[in-house]
Amino acid sequence: MSLKSIISRGPLAGPVVTAAVILPADFYLPGLDDSKKLSEQKRDEYFEILQSSAIAIGVGMIDVDEIDRINIYEATKKAMKSAIIHLNVQPDFLLIDAVKLNTPYPSEVIIKGDGKSISIAAASIIAKVTRDRLMSDIGKEYPEYGFAKHMGYGTKEHLAAIQQFGITPYHRKSFSPIKEYVEK
Repeated sequence: MSLKSIISRGPLAGPVVTAAVILPADFYLPGLDDSKKLSEQKRDEYFEILQSSAIAIGVGMIDVDEIDRINIYEATKKAMKSAIIHLNVQPDFLLIDAVKLNTPYPSEVIIKGDGKSISIAAASIIAKVTRDRLMSDIGKEYPEYGFAKHMGYGTKEHLAAIQQFGITPYHRKSFSPIKEYVEK
């Protein structure tokens, strides 16, 4: 089976990274939005502002072995809970993007929350920049895969590298087309 014939959704490599951010009540950052809607330069700029302005930031990360063991949805929930635990200030209330979590805190789930809540947008920026920087570092270890360009997503370049060089320890073996490659 050719890897090029399979369409994938989401990254094929790298951990799942989530963040929890507590912002000051009067926090305002014009243009703060869903990380996917911002340029890399804008995300990096906002990341630095958030690092210095937030009351607290927690990051949760689940590696590929655990993603493969428990599935991406459960890994995402686990990473979210980890991000909350890593806050150095206890939250009063959680606004959660699209996922129902069982936590000791009162919460509200907001569908497409990263476009509706500045704290969720801030968390999406912290998580994306953290993950992208990690993938760039992994790319130094495996330069032939181009991780710094595609961050582990199933681009033509990435799929061609898998065909030519095989998979790395950072590939999610339970994800198509990696799963089919491993089963060969």
